[in-house]
Amino acid sequence: MTRIVKSPPKSSGKPRQRSHASRLSGHWLLHDAKARFSELVRRVRSEGPQRVTVHGRDEVVVITAEEFRRLKGDLTGEALIAAMQASPHRDVSLEPSRGPMPVREVVL
Repeated sequence: MTRIVKSPPKSSGKPRQRSHASRLSGHWLLHDAKARFSELVRRVRSEGPQRVTVHGRDEVVVITAEEFRRLKGDLTGEALIAAMQASPHRDVSLEPSRGPMPVREVVL
């Protein structure tokens, strides 16, 4: 039986980005983020947002749940109610006028 040995891939001449260095600066390559997800989560808590890159471009930023809730805002409508109550036009009546509905004649 003959064994075929593949030669290592040729270098493109560009220095390869080191995954360890990328983690130190808050930037993670996707494959490192997947392989070390627990560490990524710990660093989010201790160092703040962590960026994950795909093909050299930032694709996502991992943040804490608390920061996400703060950025997302209040979905209860309290902010809208507070803004309406603070409006100088809060005393304007918005009641619809009530009257008989017009009747249309339908011709068949």
